[in-house]
Amino acid sequence: MRLTIDTETDTYEQALAAVQAAYGLRPVAPASWPDAPAVEPRPDPQDLSGDDLTDGWSEQMLFQVLAALMPGARTVLRRITDLGGEASYDDVQQHFTGHPTVPIPPSRIGGTLTSVKAVQRRLGPEGAGPLLQRDERARRYRIDSALVAGLTRAFAMADARPDLVRGEGSSQVS
Repeated sequence: MRLTIDTETDTYEQALAAVQAAYGLRPVAPASWPDAPAVEPRPDPQDLSGDDLTDGWSEQMLFQVLAALMPGARTVLRRITDLGGEASYDDVQQHFTGHPTVPIPPSRIGGTLTSVKAVQRRLGPEGAGPLLQRDERARRYRIDSALVAGLTRAFAMADARPDLVRGEGSSQVS
């Protein structure tokens, strides 16, 4: 978004309201400013459902977990979600070996995904089974089908609000 403030014609209040609107805040526009910018509400994780999808998981909780994941783990989880919640180890490894923005060597995929388990322990529902299941014998990753749609909506929220997800080098959620 580009914002122009004319210091010769705009009052301080008008300029402040324009900056607040640009950042998605709900400014109180001065009555003397008839052409105040329309405020578009920003999506909020609270807009996601808090209803139980399965095993104590809600869309809000799924968002909290994926927002706290390391970026590489979040990208792998998204790939598996986009594939309908199931993928072979080989498919995931092959996809990320030459990935243009998040290359992950095949030998590091498992380590990258350890943060899913760690974050789930901290933020997931107590006693729930693993969000990302691994079948070592069949060499497949699997996400419960009841959670795939909720994860899809949680990832859409993360796309709309990247300021709320953990970035590279972050030690905590922004």
